[in-house]
Amino acid sequence: MTVMLDVQYGTRRPWAPAVPTLRRWAAAATAAVAGRARLGLRVVDAAEGRRLNRTYRGKDKATNVLSFGGTGARLPTGERFLGDLVICAPVVAREARAQGKALRAHWAHMVVHGTLHLLGLDHGDAREAGEMERMETGILAGLGYDNPYEVGRR
Repeated sequence: MTVMLDVQYGTRRPWAPAVPTLRRWAAAATAAVAGRARLGLRVVDAAEGRRLNRTYRGKDKATNVLSFGGTGARLPTGERFLGDLVICAPVVAREARAQGKALRAHWAHMVVHGTLHLLGLDHGDAREAGEMERMETGILAGLGYDNPYEVGRR
């Protein structure tokens, strides 16, 4: 799948990857889907992340990644609209430190994880979680990253 990624930076701190890197990670997550897709990605600070999580999920704290699924409808450009991701840079950085992961690898995981949500995958029960984790670890391995569910447990 060819991915068109529209990126907005509400913040770039503590560190946020450049657009080509984000696009490569999202493309890896959508590789098994035929056609062209478009999704949006906004990098936010903790205040915006908290506000969005409170508004849309009823949780009064910032979270690492939020996904807002699109309709899947074809855009006039012929692309399938998958939806939007919101990634909170300070939360991703804090989690990477706490879990003993490389920041870049954790960012890759959040982009892949969120993109899989936009493709309809979920982790609401043990079977779904196992399937999603297998997909994530395979995609991340293809990008050269370790299994995010094992890093830090060693």
